[in-house]
Amino acid sequence: MPKITCIEDLKQLHKRRVPKMFYDYAESGSWTESTYRRNESAFDEIELRQRVAVDLTNRTLETNMLGESWSMPIGIAPTGLAGMQHADGEILAARAAHNAGVPFILSTMSICSIEDVAANTEKPFWFQLYVMKDREFIAGLIRRAKDAGCSALVLTLDLQIMGQRHKDVKNSMTAPPKLTIPNLINMATKPRWCLGMLGTSRRGFGNVIGHAKGVGDLSSLATWSAEQLDPTLGWEDVAWVKEQWGGPLVLKGIMDPRDAILAVESGADALIVSNHGGRQLDGAPASISVLPQIVEAVGGQIEVWLDGGIRTGQDVFKAMALGAEGTFIGKAFLNGLGALGGEGVTLCLELLANELDLTMAFCGHTDINRVDSSVIWQ
Repeated sequence: MPKITCIEDLKQLHKRRVPKMFYDYAESGSWTESTYRRNESAFDEIELRQRVAVDLTNRTLETNMLGESWSMPIGIAPTGLAGMQHADGEILAARAAHNAGVPFILSTMSICSIEDVAANTEKPFWFQLYVMKDREFIAGLIRRAKDAGCSALVLTLDLQIMGQRHKDVKNSMTAPPKLTIPNLINMATKPRWCLGMLGTSRRGFGNVIGHAKGVGDLSSLATWSAEQLDPTLGWEDVAWVKEQWGGPLVLKGIMDPRDAILAVESGADALIVSNHGGRQLDGAPASISVLPQIVEAVGGQIEVWLDGGIRTGQDVFKAMALGAEGTFIGKAFLNGLGALGGEGVTLCLELLANELDLTMAFCGHTDINRVDSSVIWQ
């Protein structure tokens, strides 16, 4: 195996080792994928100021999010089907995140259940929630997150309807995935992945099967999942979730300053500037492009984090310089998970930390919390 020095190396190994339908699910966007690509390319347009003759000893990446101290301003974003990139994927990723001292967010559509992740990890994690039509099921999910000791709830607001993702359609990537002949043939070329999946019992949607009304197994999941997205989701539902939860609440999917102001008014504790990885509205700007407007709109009344397009520690630095108080990675950690399992997630976080530290030093700073827009060439 070649020496891995960056996330791109992990991505290439991920592509070789994981079945096409699951790799494409992780590495794709909707429609023409213009927003998916823009999420990354927009970072390249941001140029940094290098400073010299500065004392660069005693550097620190430690930061705070939701009143907790973390080793660096990077967390693992919620991603569906992480457990299909690698056997027991959510458990492995949660352990890697906890060992690295960063937040881990478990998706509603995870393969490993809330209870399973809690039983196999030592530290509290955060839980991501989709509000579906079955409010009784959603209330139950919130109670289960409480019982598992989850320390924050992340409510995703931008999936009222599903964006059309052409690769997923072509791959028959549904919930559950369809085992078509082309998919089975492709899986047969990934023996390492197959052995891992044969060695685990975690192959369904653990948070849904056996918990949602009428969903007792994978065969009944497809009908349920197709009907459950709720296009009526509104701010009154955010208030309902906040009341049900009673703890720190984060709103994910904010891309407009007007919605950021409504997020503040909702009483949420933080928001995540995110376009769902370019998987919903194609033709939208990159997350990093709208970040400064949203930071300005909320005026420090709520924590602002960023998700989307982060592939290097330098991307994290640029986000912090433009006002983010934290960042989250989705595709980058999935690259590590698909490539090398839990070790790959650990390596991903180590690579990002090193790149962030070096960038900060070259720009003449020793504390990530003191970085501001003065490091950017205007």
